[in-house]
Amino acid sequence: MAMPTPDGRIIARGPQIVAALRAVLPPDAVIDDPQETRAYECDALTAYRCPPLAVVLPRSTAEVAAAMKVCGDLGVPVVPRGAGTSLAGGALPTADSVILGTMRLRDVLEIDTDNRFIRVQTGVTNLSVSAELEPMGFFYAPDPSSQLACTIAGNIAMNSGGAHCLKYGVTTNNLLGATVVLTSGEVVELGGPELGPMGLDLLGVLCGSEGQLGVVTEATLRILPRPEGARPVLIGFESPEVAGECVANIIRSGVLPVAIEYMDEPCLRAVEAFAKAGYPDCPAVLIVEVEGSRAEIDDQIARIRAIADALNPVEFRESRNADEALAIWKGRKSAFGAMGRLGDYICLDGTVPVGQLPYTLRRIGELSRQHGLEVANVFHAGDGNMHPLILFDANKPGDLARAEAFGFDILRLCVEVGGCLTGEHGVGVEKRDLMGDQYAPDDLAIQMQVKDVFDPGWLLNPAKVFPLDASAAHRNAYRARAAE
Repeated sequence: MAMPTPDGRIIARGPQIVAALRAVLPPDAVIDDPQETRAYECDALTAYRCPPLAVVLPRSTAEVAAAMKVCGDLGVPVVPRGAGTSLAGGALPTADSVILGTMRLRDVLEIDTDNRFIRVQTGVTNLSVSAELEPMGFFYAPDPSSQLACTIAGNIAMNSGGAHCLKYGVTTNNLLGATVVLTSGEVVELGGPELGPMGLDLLGVLCGSEGQLGVVTEATLRILPRPEGARPVLIGFESPEVAGECVANIIRSGVLPVAIEYMDEPCLRAVEAFAKAGYPDCPAVLIVEVEGSRAEIDDQIARIRAIADALNPVEFRESRNADEALAIWKGRKSAFGAMGRLGDYICLDGTVPVGQLPYTLRRIGELSRQHGLEVANVFHAGDGNMHPLILFDANKPGDLARAEAFGFDILRLCVEVGGCLTGEHGVGVEKRDLMGDQYAPDDLAIQMQVKDVFDPGWLLNPAKVFPLDASAAHRNAYRARAAE
């Protein structure tokens, strides 16, 4: 994975840059010891690593602004970082960059259940937001699999979703406002608790921008009352294609479950060995959860059962109590950990139209045989957000390259059937060189012009999202001006 050549002039000024940061931040907020900066050399895309020039860990918007102004004035690239759970290399630094971590921005600032919002600093974890709200009978809907560790800052950067995004939407549907620091150190407020603020939807532009436009230090999030009840069912099928057809038929029927999750046979094997969830021995399983009053739940499940029965399922298991509901979800919640016991894997997140799931799953199986690598599929089926896990051996020369080539073919397939490269993990560096498969040069040019407005120096995450050859003129123009 190519990265731009680090700017030797910036590296040579390292002591001056660190001294300037220490002058505006508390003593413990700046890290430049090479042994300590190695902890920030990668995110969850661990195949690629590079220690940064320095790391700053501010505790307030004012401290973020001070650090950003120093870096902006000195022309130093800044790589924002939440918890480092990005699977696309979104927080991968370069040797001439400063990592700006948000993990110390941990305060809950305001909760207003009457107006249904919570305002937090963005270093709080996703799961802790709902934990804060639980005693009040409310919750925050987006629930990515890494919710125990991932932060709201990272969720906003990547527009994260989760199992329950089918009904409640992803981060952009639940983000009401944000406090943002630009590279100049200027602090701007976007949106707010009121729904539908007037003017340009700059908040929508920001959400999912992968740390390329500004650093979000505070967020106002939409909260919802907990539903009266919820009930999952587990449905087993004789083939992945039939399971995909069932998903499409459920969505087509007008039933809107809160979640539809998919796991195939390689994943089921790993999950059973790890979690002993009691899943059926079959090629594919769906977990479908509905919620509402008892009457609403009964009606929805009856309609889902009729749709599934038409496809001759191996098993249709309806939870009858809380323990059985937990057992159905147990395997899905532990799927990624279970797969990790089998060895190294790449996790992708290309997204396809739900009606294309049967064809896409069949083609992924064909590509698996073509590349000679096993793939396990576990994903948010209700909105077509796929998560193929490509198994490989990192210690075997050439295996990583084979796995990446296989992954690129899967992502191109997603685009070919009318989908997109990423549903929630982001482009980062992982999918950067595939952006031309989804977007025409004019499309990419317009996107880069948006970045020019927010970050005219191209200092924020400059090596991400856009193919390096496409962004070279933007990145190099600022360097040329700075050298004059």
